[in-house]
Amino acid sequence: MTYTILGRCQRTGRVGIGIATFSITVGRYCWGVKSNVGVTVSQAFANERNNALALRLLTQGFTARAVLQQLMDNDPYAEYRQIGVIDRTGMAVAHTGPKTRGWSGHVVGENYVAFGNGLMGPEIADAIAKGFLAEPESDLEHRLLMGIEAGRDAGGQGTRERPKTERSAALRVYSTDAFADIDLRVDLHDKAVDELRRVWSYFKPYEPYYRHRERNPRGAMGQEEFMKTLQAAE
Repeated sequence: MTYTILGRCQRTGRVGIGIATFSITVGRYCWGVKSNVGVTVSQAFANERNNALALRLLTQGFTARAVLQQLMDNDPYAEYRQIGVIDRTGMAVAHTGPKTRGWSGHVVGENYVAFGNGLMGPEIADAIAKGFLAEPESDLEHRLLMGIEAGRDAGGQGTRERPKTERSAALRVYSTDAFADIDLRVDLHDKAVDELRRVWSYFKPYEPYYRHRERNPRGAMGQEEFMKTLQAAE
């Protein structure tokens, strides 16, 4: 029971993932993102080795379509997986195996894959895609959050008789550095998507401050002083 948006920003080339699920600690599965390379994830009956293999192949210049085929050819349980891949050009592909549970499926377009398993129905994947596409000029992390929020608002996981809340969620975005611009996760919460938005909103003004500390440690203000500037701005 997981729903996900993989995305690439056409304007900046940034790549990232937004994910939410009934399971706990989903952030540990969503590390398949690399600057100037692409983004991938394996879910449902997740195979973490797929992420590592996909990133290696994408780094070597394989297209998203070729990578997906390799992942399926090398996995005897591919019929139990959902896999999404976006390469550095924005080519996006996905696979939903017939043995994933509940309603499972994907919506794919240039620069995005919206997909999930154990969902209320196909309208959830459609909503995730529409949420991601709603503000194409916004920062990628905001668009990814809008995607999973739209999935939640459309009904999310489970069935109409037995809906399932999101207990964990994660957001990860890379641009040009070897490390992430955004790497946030909620491992256990009764409203994990709401909490992820709250954490991101709180972190957003800190992002340039932490960058400045890295680049100019001698001239950087202390964190408590910086917090006072935020309070004054409010």
